[in-house]
Amino acid sequence: MEKQHGLSILIVAMSLATAWAIRGQFGHEQGAAWAGGIGALALVMVSQRKDWYNKMSLIALASAVGWGAGGMISYGQVVGYGRADNFINSFYGLSMLFVIGALFGLLGGGLVGLVLDDVKEKKVKWGRLVSEMAAGGLIGYFFLVEQIGFYMTPPRSEAWAVILGAGLAMLWYMAREKRNSAIRVAVFAALGGGFGFGFGNFLQIVGNVLEIQFNMWNVMEYSIGFFGGAGMAYGVFSSVWPKDEEVPENWVNKAAAFIVVVFVPLIVFRESLRFEHFMKRLGDIPNMESIALTSTWLVVVVLLTMVVSIFMRLRKTSYDKSDVMFFLFVYLIVYAFASYMITGLLAGNMALNHHLYVLNIVLIFVLQRKDSPATFTNLTDKVETKRWLMYLIAIILFLAVLSFILINIHGELGGSHDRFPLS
Repeated sequence: MEKQHGLSILIVAMSLATAWAIRGQFGHEQGAAWAGGIGALALVMVSQRKDWYNKMSLIALASAVGWGAGGMISYGQVVGYGRADNFINSFYGLSMLFVIGALFGLLGGGLVGLVLDDVKEKKVKWGRLVSEMAAGGLIGYFFLVEQIGFYMTPPRSEAWAVILGAGLAMLWYMAREKRNSAIRVAVFAALGGGFGFGFGNFLQIVGNVLEIQFNMWNVMEYSIGFFGGAGMAYGVFSSVWPKDEEVPENWVNKAAAFIVVVFVPLIVFRESLRFEHFMKRLGDIPNMESIALTSTWLVVVVLLTMVVSIFMRLRKTSYDKSDVMFFLFVYLIVYAFASYMITGLLAGNMALNHHLYVLNIVLIFVLQRKDSPATFTNLTDKVETKRWLMYLIAIILFLAVLSFILINIHGELGGSHDRFPLS
């Protein structure tokens, strides 16, 4: 990989990382979906592919659905396993976080790859794919959880098995259709997301042990977004893709944009940004009701402004890089603004991590102005199973080393759990 290509990957990684850190204020599927859409828009922006510009809304939707679906996975308990003071539980925690992060990336990267590979000459059979993934999710859950009784996070939800089943069904579909480039994106995004989550948990625990006065949970979230975004971008830019001569129909683009720009933020608003949520989050402060009401209406105005401005910009049927940039930065800036608001901006609460979101956005804007090619010189569509297996083994061994380090730098930590009691 040449240095000039690394800059494009860095932009995508920083975009998804920043959005994923912001997602920490909202959580669940809708927060992950907003972040996933941002990562995909950054990828399209630096791609220098006109045909991808034209279907940026579809790519953003695929990423939002893929990364967002993983939001149903419960991982709070698993993070606690990583904080254990014995190797078996600590390693179990980090390795299961690798699995969870990999599932986020598998679906997120895989669906993005399928949209990029969906051209007039070789259309993706979306109806069949969705049906197979739904069936795979149900079979995966009932086989692994109900029949075998493998519980990753008891007594929490075991929805990870649903995502695993859906992801395997997606890979099986890709293999049958010989969509090797899409497989590459899914695998690299999975490896990146998995590594990022496990490594991020390590960073979080080290920060807690050193008593660093910072939101270390946010560091873990940034880590999964950064490495997951880097993996997805590497998979895309190193693979062979057909050129799509067909511009998506106007109604298809608009429908995809509606889901990304209206539906996802609307769910985030309903679940996290209504008046009653501000009342709960602001705590006992003077003029709490007035501040909560003002905050709610300000969020409503900004969200409506975002919707109107993006749809006004997307009135055309053909797009260029400036249109993708506009979509990305408006969508990302509003997400950061919503995060500022829900943590109490009008009450004077401005945490350092939020200022770092702004710094990241500024850096992304500056970096994307540099004219650097994204697509590699030597492209491939090979399914390199042995190579990927070696990467997997290396990551697992690395997480084992990190677990050994952790249990030797701390004793019992608050929030720790033992999946396998030793006494």
